[in-house]
Amino acid sequence: MHGPASSGWLLVTLCAATGAYCLLRMRSRVEEQRRAAGGEALMGFGMAVMAVPATVFAPPPWAWPALAVVFGAAGLHALWTARAGARHLHHLVGAGAMVYMAVAMAASSGGTHGHGHGGSGVPLLTGALLLYFVAYVLATGIRLVPAPTVAGGAAGARWGDRPEVARACRLSMAIGMVAMLLAM
Repeated sequence: MHGPASSGWLLVTLCAATGAYCLLRMRSRVEEQRRAAGGEALMGFGMAVMAVPATVFAPPPWAWPALAVVFGAAGLHALWTARAGARHLHHLVGAGAMVYMAVAMAASSGGTHGHGHGGSGVPLLTGALLLYFVAYVLATGIRLVPAPTVAGGAAGARWGDRPEVARACRLSMAIGMVAMLLAM
């Protein structure tokens, strides 16, 4: 990813912290939480790797195709789980966006060292992904607004099972995705 190193490091920190929290959520007693948390941890750590400033780390030529394969497999898994409900489609779009960015970075860094610089990717697809993730950020942000709670409701839930914290993680990754797509 190109751009100022400070914003790159902030994005790395945000994505890595989110990925680490999602790993902790995999210990949840709720099976659905555990399944979703694994994919979200992969997404968080993958985004952190992609966001490392180019001045610090020049990935080997095989890194971008490897990331594309990993997220392609994650996308196939998300497609398979989407049979159970439309809520899994967001994971499919996220995995597809990661494949797209990995392919664009591989193409733009073909003869250079480090990450791609400007003009990479298909502008129409980048714009469509930006619109999706901006809409997702707005919709998820609205859903995080506190609502009156029923006595004993969320207070009795374990910290890894709280839906608002999971939503906050998804929100932070979507914000990170917007930042990465804008940097393309």
